[in-house]
Amino acid sequence: MGILRTTFAIAGYGSLASTASWLLLTRQSTMRDIPKSDYIFNHTLFARYNPSNNPVTQDICVRRVQLKKIKPELLEGGEDGRLVEAFCQGVWGGLGYAYQRRFLEKKYRGPETAHQIWDRKELQTSKYEVGTQITDHFEVVSRTPTSIIVRCGDSPRNLDVRESDGLFEMVAEVKEAEGVAEFGLKSVFYNGVAIPEAGKVLDEPMGPWIQWLHGQYDKLLMETSLRGKVLR
Repeated sequence: MGILRTTFAIAGYGSLASTASWLLLTRQSTMRDIPKSDYIFNHTLFARYNPSNNPVTQDICVRRVQLKKIKPELLEGGEDGRLVEAFCQGVWGGLGYAYQRRFLEKKYRGPETAHQIWDRKELQTSKYEVGTQITDHFEVVSRTPTSIIVRCGDSPRNLDVRESDGLFEMVAEVKEAEGVAEFGLKSVFYNGVAIPEAGKVLDEPMGPWIQWLHGQYDKLLMETSLRGKVLR
Protein backbone atom coordinates (compact mmCIF):
# COMPACT_ATOMS: atom_id res chain seq x y z
CA MET A 1 0.00 0.00 0.00
CA GLY A 2 3.01 2.30 -0.45
CA ILE A 3 1.37 4.04 -3.40
CA LEU A 4 -1.54 5.04 -1.15
CA ARG A 5 0.78 6.73 1.33
CA THR A 6 2.66 8.50 -1.48
CA THR A 7 -0.46 9.57 -3.34
CA PHE A 8 -2.03 11.02 -0.24
CA ALA A 9 1.13 12.91 0.74
CA ILE A 10 1.89 14.30 -2.70
CA ALA A 11 -1.70 15.37 -3.21
CA GLY A 12 -1.15 17.63 -0.26
CA TYR A 13 -3.94 16.35 1.93
CA GLY A 14 -1.80 14.59 4.53
CA SER A 15 -1.31 17.89 6.33
CA LEU A 16 -4.93 18.91 5.85
CA ALA A 17 -6.48 15.83 7.38
CA SER A 18 -6.56 17.40 10.84
CA THR A 19 -7.40 20.93 9.77
CA ALA A 20 -10.65 22.81 9.42
CA SER A 21 -10.07 23.09 5.67
CA TRP A 22 -10.03 19.32 5.19
CA LEU A 23 -13.03 18.81 7.46
CA LEU A 24 -14.94 21.48 5.57
CA LEU A 25 -14.12 19.96 2.19
CA THR A 26 -15.17 16.45 3.18
CA ARG A 27 -17.82 17.16 5.81
CA GLN A 28 -20.62 15.61 3.75
CA SER A 29 -18.76 12.36 3.04
CA THR A 30 -19.07 9.66 5.68
CA MET A 31 -16.97 6.51 6.14
CA ARG A 32 -18.87 3.43 7.29
CA ASP A 33 -18.38 -0.31 7.66
CA ILE A 34 -20.02 -2.43 4.98
CA PRO A 35 -22.75 -4.61 6.53
CA LYS A 36 -21.91 -8.33 6.54
CA SER A 37 -25.18 -8.89 4.68
CA ASP A 38 -24.07 -6.68 1.76
CA TYR A 39 -24.40 -8.34 -1.64
CA ILE A 40 -20.73 -7.81 -2.49
CA PHE A 41 -19.70 -10.54 -0.04
CA ASN A 42 -22.06 -12.97 -1.80
CA HIS A 43 -21.07 -11.86 -5.30
CA THR A 44 -19.59 -14.48 -7.60
CA LEU A 45 -16.62 -12.13 -8.13
CA PHE A 46 -15.78 -12.16 -4.42
CA ALA A 47 -15.94 -15.95 -4.30
CA ARG A 48 -13.85 -16.28 -7.46
CA TYR A 49 -11.05 -13.95 -6.39
CA ASN A 50 -11.04 -14.80 -2.66
CA PRO A 51 -11.58 -18.57 -2.82
CA SER A 52 -10.41 -19.20 0.77
CA ASN A 53 -12.72 -16.45 2.08
CA ASN A 54 -9.74 -14.76 3.72
CA PRO A 55 -10.19 -11.76 6.05
CA VAL A 56 -10.91 -8.42 4.39
CA THR A 57 -10.29 -4.77 5.01
CA GLN A 58 -13.52 -3.07 4.03
CA ASP A 59 -15.30 0.27 4.17
CA ILE A 60 -17.64 2.49 2.21
CA CYS A 61 -17.58 6.24 1.67
CA VAL A 62 -21.12 7.63 1.37
CA ARG A 63 -22.30 11.03 0.18
CA ARG A 64 -25.91 12.17 -0.30
CA VAL A 65 -26.71 14.99 -2.73
CA GLN A 66 -30.01 16.78 -3.29
CA LEU A 67 -31.36 16.01 -6.76
CA LYS A 68 -31.75 19.70 -7.57
CA LYS A 69 -27.97 20.08 -7.29
CA ILE A 70 -27.24 17.39 -9.90
CA LYS A 71 -26.95 18.05 -13.62
CA PRO A 72 -30.46 17.28 -14.91
CA GLU A 73 -29.24 15.36 -17.95
CA LEU A 74 -27.67 12.79 -15.62
CA LEU A 75 -31.07 12.04 -14.09
CA GLU A 76 -32.77 11.35 -17.40
CA GLY A 77 -33.25 7.75 -18.51
CA GLY A 78 -32.36 6.24 -15.15
CA GLU A 79 -32.09 2.72 -16.55
CA ASP A 80 -29.12 3.56 -18.78
CA GLY A 81 -26.74 4.16 -15.89
CA ARG A 82 -25.90 7.71 -16.90
CA LEU A 83 -25.46 8.91 -13.33
CA VAL A 84 -23.11 6.16 -12.16
CA GLU A 85 -21.17 6.48 -15.41
CA ALA A 86 -20.56 10.19 -14.81
CA PHE A 87 -19.60 9.44 -11.21
CA CYS A 88 -17.10 6.83 -12.41
CA GLN A 89 -15.70 9.24 -15.01
CA GLY A 90 -15.17 11.78 -12.26
CA VAL A 91 -13.36 9.30 -10.02
CA TRP A 92 -10.78 8.25 -12.63
CA GLY A 93 -10.60 11.44 -14.67
CA GLY A 94 -10.73 13.88 -11.75
CA LEU A 95 -8.10 15.70 -9.76
CA GLY A 96 -8.26 13.22 -6.89
CA TYR A 97 -6.78 10.43 -9.02
CA ALA A 98 -4.35 12.66 -10.95
CA TYR A 99 -1.19 11.84 -9.02
CA GLN A 100 -1.79 8.08 -8.86
CA ARG A 101 -2.55 8.09 -12.59
CA ARG A 102 0.75 9.82 -13.38
CA PHE A 103 2.64 7.52 -11.01
CA LEU A 104 1.27 4.41 -12.71
CA GLU A 105 1.77 5.91 -16.16
CA LYS A 106 5.49 6.39 -15.58
CA LYS A 107 5.89 2.80 -14.42
CA TYR A 108 3.54 0.81 -16.62
CA ARG A 109 2.45 2.66 -19.75
CA GLY A 110 3.90 1.05 -22.87
CA PRO A 111 3.11 -1.14 -25.87
CA GLU A 112 1.85 -3.98 -23.65
CA THR A 113 -0.68 -1.68 -21.96
CA ALA A 114 -1.65 0.39 -25.01
CA HIS A 115 -5.17 -1.11 -24.97
CA GLN A 116 -5.83 0.39 -21.53
CA ILE A 117 -7.11 3.89 -20.83
CA TRP A 118 -4.56 6.36 -19.51
CA ASP A 119 -5.25 9.92 -20.67
CA ARG A 120 -7.42 12.14 -18.52
CA LYS A 121 -9.72 13.07 -21.42
CA GLU A 122 -10.42 9.42 -22.15
CA LEU A 123 -10.91 8.64 -18.46
CA GLN A 124 -13.51 11.43 -18.35
CA THR A 125 -15.46 10.10 -21.35
CA SER A 126 -15.14 6.31 -21.18
CA LYS A 127 -18.35 4.27 -20.90
CA TYR A 128 -16.60 1.89 -18.47
CA GLU A 129 -18.03 -1.23 -20.01
CA VAL A 130 -17.05 -4.61 -18.53
CA GLY A 131 -13.48 -5.40 -19.55
CA THR A 132 -12.26 -1.79 -19.56
CA GLN A 133 -8.76 -1.65 -18.06
CA ILE A 134 -7.66 1.51 -16.24
CA THR A 135 -4.00 2.56 -15.85
CA ASP A 136 -2.80 -1.05 -15.44
CA HIS A 137 -4.29 -1.25 -11.96
CA PHE A 138 -8.07 -1.57 -12.34
CA GLU A 139 -10.46 -3.51 -14.56
CA VAL A 140 -14.23 -3.16 -14.80
CA VAL A 141 -15.69 -6.55 -13.86
CA SER A 142 -19.37 -5.67 -13.35
CA ARG A 143 -21.75 -2.94 -14.46
CA THR A 144 -25.42 -2.28 -13.71
CA PRO A 145 -27.54 0.91 -14.02
CA THR A 146 -26.48 1.91 -10.49
CA SER A 147 -23.11 0.22 -9.96
CA ILE A 148 -19.69 -0.18 -11.56
CA ILE A 149 -17.26 -2.61 -9.90
CA VAL A 150 -13.56 -2.72 -10.68
CA ARG A 151 -11.03 -5.32 -9.61
CA CYS A 152 -7.94 -3.71 -8.08
CA GLY A 153 -4.70 -4.46 -6.23
CA ASP A 154 -2.56 -5.63 -9.15
CA SER A 155 -2.29 -5.39 -12.92
CA PRO A 156 -5.38 -6.61 -14.79
CA ARG A 157 -2.90 -8.54 -16.93
CA ASN A 158 -2.55 -10.86 -13.93
CA LEU A 159 -5.64 -13.00 -14.30
CA ASP A 160 -4.86 -15.34 -11.43
CA VAL A 161 -5.96 -15.18 -7.82
CA ARG A 162 -3.66 -12.56 -6.30
CA GLU A 163 -1.87 -11.89 -3.05
CA SER A 164 -2.92 -8.23 -3.31
CA ASP A 165 -6.49 -8.12 -4.56
CA GLY A 166 -9.77 -6.35 -4.06
CA LEU A 167 -13.07 -5.06 -5.40
CA PHE A 168 -13.86 -1.35 -5.58
CA GLU A 169 -17.47 -0.39 -6.33
CA MET A 170 -18.84 2.97 -7.42
CA VAL A 171 -22.55 3.30 -6.64
CA ALA A 172 -25.06 6.00 -7.60
CA GLU A 173 -28.68 5.48 -6.56
CA VAL A 174 -31.53 7.96 -6.94
CA LYS A 175 -33.92 8.05 -3.99
CA GLU A 176 -36.76 10.11 -5.41
CA ALA A 177 -38.95 9.90 -2.31
CA GLU A 178 -36.15 11.56 -0.32
CA GLY A 179 -35.18 13.98 -3.09
CA VAL A 180 -31.55 12.83 -3.07
CA ALA A 181 -29.03 10.68 -4.88
CA GLU A 182 -26.74 8.54 -2.74
CA PHE A 183 -23.19 7.97 -3.96
CA GLY A 184 -20.89 5.33 -2.56
CA LEU A 185 -17.28 4.19 -2.92
CA LYS A 186 -17.19 0.66 -1.55
CA SER A 187 -13.86 -1.11 -0.97
CA VAL A 188 -13.11 -4.73 -0.11
CA PHE A 189 -9.41 -5.73 0.02
CA TYR A 190 -8.01 -9.22 0.70
CA ASN A 191 -5.18 -11.67 0.11
CA GLY A 192 -6.72 -14.17 -2.26
CA VAL A 193 -3.71 -16.52 -2.28
CA ALA A 194 -2.92 -17.14 1.39
CA ILE A 195 -4.13 -20.33 3.04
CA PRO A 196 -4.23 -20.06 6.85
CA GLU A 197 -2.44 -22.66 8.92
CA ALA A 198 -4.56 -24.96 11.02
CA GLY A 199 -5.87 -23.18 14.10
CA LYS A 200 -4.64 -19.77 12.93
CA VAL A 201 -6.52 -16.79 11.49
CA LEU A 202 -5.00 -14.48 8.89
CA ASP A 203 -4.70 -10.78 9.64
CA GLU A 204 -6.64 -8.21 7.65
CA PRO A 205 -4.56 -6.85 4.75
CA MET A 206 -4.51 -3.26 6.09
CA GLY A 207 -3.74 -1.97 9.55
CA PRO A 208 -5.82 0.83 11.13
CA TRP A 209 -3.51 3.65 9.99
CA ILE A 210 -3.45 2.55 6.35
CA GLN A 211 -7.20 2.02 6.37
CA TRP A 212 -7.64 5.54 7.76
CA LEU A 213 -5.47 6.92 4.96
CA HIS A 214 -7.49 4.95 2.45
CA GLY A 215 -10.68 6.47 3.85
CA GLN A 216 -9.30 9.98 3.40
CA TYR A 217 -8.33 9.12 -0.18
CA ASP A 218 -11.86 7.87 -0.81
CA LYS A 219 -13.24 11.17 0.48
CA LEU A 220 -10.92 13.00 -1.90
CA LEU A 221 -12.06 10.87 -4.85
CA MET A 222 -15.69 11.38 -3.86
CA GLU A 223 -15.50 15.17 -3.64
CA THR A 224 -13.43 15.73 -6.78
CA SER A 225 -15.65 13.38 -8.78
CA LEU A 226 -18.92 15.03 -7.77
CA ARG A 227 -17.59 18.56 -8.18
CA GLY A 228 -16.03 17.76 -11.54
CA LYS A 229 -18.71 15.67 -13.28
CA VAL A 230 -21.98 15.48 -11.35
CA LEU A 231 -22.90 18.73 -9.66
CA ARG A 232 -24.37 21.67 -11.53
